[in-house]
Amino acid sequence: LEELQRLSKAAIETLAIIAYRQPISRPAIDSIRGVSSDGVIKNLLNKGLIQEVGRGEGPGRPILFSTTIEFLQHFGLSSLNQLPPFELPEDEEAEPRNTILKD
Repeated sequence: LEELQRLSKAAIETLAIIAYRQPISRPAIDSIRGVSSDGVIKNLLNKGLIQEVGRGEGPGRPILFSTTIEFLQHFGLSSLNQLPPFELPEDEEAEPRNTILKD
């Protein structure tokens, strides 16, 4: 729990994106968040909450990230199936957005 208290809002936001969309590249994470995620991703890698799992097919073959067993343990989950359901409207998938204030 002490480790969790040290996670910034940006780290938790990035972890949530990775957990729901994995495997996912940094450019895709940046697109969803609307800001650069370089520092946050380095921090999460150092904490062992995410890992590199391969390369994407896009330009530059970006590194793909996924969550780790440590991620599940930190949040008291036995599997990703225990994450709350999350669905993204199809018409919003291609553009960055802020859905916090939407109905």
